[in-house]
Amino acid sequence: MDKIRLCCPCHFGLESVLNYEIKKIGGENITVTDGKISFDGDFRTLVKANLWLSTAERVLIELGSFEARSFEELYQGVKALPLEDYIGRNDAFPVKGYSLNSKLHSVPDCQKIVKKASVDRLKDKYGISWFDEDGAVHQIQFAIRKDVCTIYLDTTGQGLHKRGYRRNSNDAPIKETLAAGIIDLARVRADTVVCDPMCGSGTFLIEAAYKALNVAPGLRRNFIAQKWDIIDEKLWQEERANAMDLIDRKGKFAGFGFDIDDMAVELTRDNAKKAGVGSKLTVKQQDIAKFKAIDNATTICNPPYGERLLQIREAEELYKKLGEKLCPSRENPCYIISPHEEFEKFFGKKADKKRKLYNGMIKCNLYMYFR
Repeated sequence: MDKIRLCCPCHFGLESVLNYEIKKIGGENITVTDGKISFDGDFRTLVKANLWLSTAERVLIELGSFEARSFEELYQGVKALPLEDYIGRNDAFPVKGYSLNSKLHSVPDCQKIVKKASVDRLKDKYGISWFDEDGAVHQIQFAIRKDVCTIYLDTTGQGLHKRGYRRNSNDAPIKETLAAGIIDLARVRADTVVCDPMCGSGTFLIEAAYKALNVAPGLRRNFIAQKWDIIDEKLWQEERANAMDLIDRKGKFAGFGFDIDDMAVELTRDNAKKAGVGSKLTVKQQDIAKFKAIDNATTICNPPYGERLLQIREAEELYKKLGEKLCPSRENPCYIISPHEEFEKFFGKKADKKRKLYNGMIKCNLYMYFR
């Protein structure tokens, strides 16, 4: 199979970062839309995408799109797709998906139709009437938007934010893929010093280390497509070996993390050790009130925020302390993500630049200070 169409969803606001990453692994004919990027490649590109894309949520094979205003149109559209090119006679092919702003709004009914059409297509191609589905899993996903249905195969399995290092987390961790995007926007390089004064479970520090040392974020985990017969196992072995060779083990990166909570400090150390970057980080218990800026360091943090009135007031007091202690400048830039609409007022300084991002379902701004 020479070319396949791939699609990677991402956090809203990180499309430009992901676009650059896709170009770097050789993606072609790139189409950027809100929250996802589609591109052409081959199976090697698919493998590299799973290993290297730090801001993508998963890697999907895009099988086709068609109008689906009725169940008949949905059935015929799915049945016309070349499912047999990917799904073998023994493979499992469960179905899930969603529908937005469309006449076909019942997700369970759409699931049944997509499954029936898939079964009927594969029956015709393999000349059999029953599928045991005891082989490798090929997760079919459908997305119906404004009466247009797109069918995908998921190659990733657990989302790409599951790097394999954060088996433990605190109450409000930032997603690894979002953290990686912020790290990229902060222009972290091989010799950058990064500081997080409220490090929580250490996600910013670990993702910064990965970026600086050129560590493929998917190197420590497996993917659902590794079990597919149609992808040569040698591709996975070769690309993992290449990724290992490309790690910059002599990089001068250093990370400094602080947190008022002893458990968060131990959590960060434990996760950093699992990630293989423990030697690059210095993590200590410390209240923000005692924080002293580290010379020529880039500060990146996700300060806690409250949902109830008292918690919000406490968060605002914390923003004031941050503003007093961080003193951002060209030599000490700061990147702070917060959902508080008046963060700048409490921080005491207007951001040089802002970018809208979503932390889960929470609308946030990344406040960037670099002058």
